[in-house]
Amino acid sequence: MTDETSPTTARPATVHAENAPLLRCDNLVKRFGDQTVVNDLSFAIHPGECLGIIGPNGAGKTTTVRMCLGLTAPDQGQISYTSAHDQALRMPHDALAIKSELGIVSQMDTLDPDFTCEENIWVYGSYFGLDAKELRARTPELLDFAVLSQKASARPGELSGGMKRRLSLARALVNNPRLLVLDEPTTGLDPQARHLMWERLQQLMQVGKSILLTTHFMDEAERLCDRLLVVDHGRKLAEGTPRELIAAHIEPEVVEVYGPGAQQLMSAPIRSRADRAELVGDTVFFYTHHAASLLLELSRQPSLRTLHRPANLEDLFLKLTGRQIREGA
Repeated sequence: MTDETSPTTARPATVHAENAPLLRCDNLVKRFGDQTVVNDLSFAIHPGECLGIIGPNGAGKTTTVRMCLGLTAPDQGQISYTSAHDQALRMPHDALAIKSELGIVSQMDTLDPDFTCEENIWVYGSYFGLDAKELRARTPELLDFAVLSQKASARPGELSGGMKRRLSLARALVNNPRLLVLDEPTTGLDPQARHLMWERLQQLMQVGKSILLTTHFMDEAERLCDRLLVVDHGRKLAEGTPRELIAAHIEPEVVEVYGPGAQQLMSAPIRSRADRAELVGDTVFFYTHHAASLLLELSRQPSLRTLHRPANLEDLFLKLTGRQIREGA
């Protein structure tokens, strides 16, 4: 019998299921000392899908990504990957084979400051065994995709934050990966740079790339992700499409009220006109299925300012994970 745990004898199996996940994580557990950072976490990404992982600081997102990349070994559970040749691979056992089909954009800038934009792509591509001729032919296309054609000879220190992130994305595409792993790819970018990054990621999904994305931006998650995984304290709290999650956990209408006397609404009869109310600082959030009568009552108090809007992903996030400030990564 073949010992599948032996790095010298194990051979990848062939996946026969047509709809096999590209990446599958089953019952992952990771501990650091006495702290369980990832606790029985399971999820899957299918070809052509963008799966987002959202959660507060310290929820276990980055540790989960590191396990998927073979940078940290799980204490329990299994990570499997279906290769382009329909082989069933396992991380970290088949790390090299899996990484050959991945593109990675990490939180931290990992560009080499001594190389130009072109050279950063060439050097990275050499890690995948791509020859110099192929790399030189491919690089202009990648730089054009990243809107960096005019910066081919510039070094990273001469680039803006948005340019650096786009160069990191271009570099991650050098091996034509099937799965992109993006850990908070737009953190620190201004709105224009974020929107350009979103546009490029949407283009990649349109040509069939799969994406595993972690983010703190709820508008980014709602814009890009087919499905979302909400995690906290290493556990999965909810999973589904952004719209499904909002509909399942949040009342459809939200009325925000602030101004002199807003806090008193928490103990006033008007509160009964909403399904749920929360006081955050000097703002009262009313969650309701029918806001008409609530808005009529509030209109009789001109000192108060109101904002009536549909429930969104941020409301879901705060309900499931709480409003308290979290420190840590």
